Amino acid sequence: MKVTYIHHSSFLAELENSYLLFDYYQGTIPKLDPRKHLYVFASHAHGDHFAPVIFDLEKEALRETFFRTESGEIPRITYILSRDIGPRRVPAGVTSPVIFLKSRETWQENDICVETFRSTDAGVAWWIRCEGKEIYHAGDLNNWWWEGEDKAWNHNMAANYHREIEKMHGRYADAAFVPLDPRQEKQYSLGMDELMAQITADAIFPMHFWGNYDIIKKMKQDPVSAPYRDRIVEIHREGEEFEL
Repeated sequence: MKVTYIHHSSFLAELENSYLLFDYYQGTIPKLDPRKHLYVFASHAHGDHFAPVIFDLEKEALRETFFRTESGEIPRITYILSRDIGPRRVPAGVTSPVIFLKSRETWQENDICVETFRSTDAGVAWWIRCEGKEIYHAGDLNNWWWEGEDKAWNHNMAANYHREIEKMHGRYADAAFVPLDPRQEKQYSLGMDELMAQITADAIFPMHFWGNYDIIKKMKQDPVSAPYRDRIVEIHREGEEFEL
């Protein structure tokens, strides 16, 4: 599996027969092979996780931008969106399948199975089984504990987060995409650290770090990450590729 970091919480995972594109709203998408099925995920409607530009992937006029077209193949695209985005956000004329999922739903077709978890902010998190690989993308499912926030609010957030990730206990992921937000100051590591107490992941990709790549180095040096720091992927730039 090859993973490309695009921007913010957006990644492209390339498998033998499929691409999985997560939470794209801006950035450079690598050239795609039209012989592979493209699954486009959007975890919720916030502007840093979803934009209607994803539907441009289908447009004939833009195919040469995103797809290598020498083979003459017509790209197969399936959009899998959180239900809070809603069908009204889908432009007229889109002919590819658009699947809307709410939290705690499962959708399966051919060699892909998508399971959703309830976000602590908006929309859903994804657990995906595709071509023998297991991939977790958190969206905005995180322990959003904020310095200065009301104490009761923070404790409620922590409880909701723990309750949701506890449902994943004992699972294994080939790749996990997990928020690591520097705006949380001293509490920046909470969500990732709690998740890693519940699941095992071969590669842990930080995301939602607002261009602050140093937060990844900080996490790898933080004592809390000792049990899994060797599996935290250090991202340096947009467009960086990782072979797993």
